[in-house]
Amino acid sequence: MTDYKEIKTFDELLEKEHGKIGTDSRNEYEENAQMFIVSEMLKEARKSANLTQEQLALKAGTKKSYISKIENAKGNIQLSTLIRIFEKGLNKKIGLTFL
Repeated sequence: MTDYKEIKTFDELLEKEHGKIGTDSRNEYEENAQMFIVSEMLKEARKSANLTQEQLALKAGTKKSYISKIENAKGNIQLSTLIRIFEKGLNKKIGLTFL
């Protein structure tokens, strides 16, 4: 069982559970976390627009199965397709921030 008594910050917890920044396990965790965020943003935007996955796919020029994959945080997303889904399908702009 992992000892959490000495952990005082969320960053310390992340390091304990997923390794130091730059390690394979931490990179995988960060990637999955980002994918989850994108999936939730898309799902919320689609529902706010009162669109089904099929309707959004048709407007964005993709397939319902692709929208479903993104919303379920599965598979690989091409940035160009994600931008097209938000811009053409949902009439939203995407901004990127690099840290």
